[in-house]
Amino acid sequence: MYDAIAKGYDELYGKEQEAKLQKIAHVLKGRILDIGAGTGIVAKHFKHVTSLDPSAEMLKYASGKKVIGNAEHLPFKPGSFDTIVSLTALHHTHIDAVIKEIKRMKAKNLAFSILKKSKDCKEIVKKLKHAFAMEEIDEEKDILLVKEFKD
Repeated sequence: MYDAIAKGYDELYGKEQEAKLQKIAHVLKGRILDIGAGTGIVAKHFKHVTSLDPSAEMLKYASGKKVIGNAEHLPFKPGSFDTIVSLTALHHTHIDAVIKEIKRMKAKNLAFSILKKSKDCKEIVKKLKHAFAMEEIDEEKDILLVKEFKD
């Protein structure tokens, strides 16, 4: 789906994604899994990031560790990551399966952005907040959800 726009994705959406990332950056700690990483915006700013995306073409533009895969079937062992992040990607998934996988991973910190104009935005936000007791932050085009483990 995103293969065709991979080359120009950062030019189209880079600044927008950067702004979201700044608002949730305080939650991103330790070993990070970026679900729906696309061109790897998180990996450009943080160390120890694994970028997961179903588009090999998008991942060509990401740095660091890259894994082709999807959120419904995370190819990692529980405890592999301290933080799971997803910027404007979860509305493309089957959210119930994704929640089950995120729970299985046992990450302490979570940060997601859900596109407000996506068809299932309200339902996705409701399910994520219920599953993980997340804090909601209203952003221009997205709803940001965060959960930060504090020592």
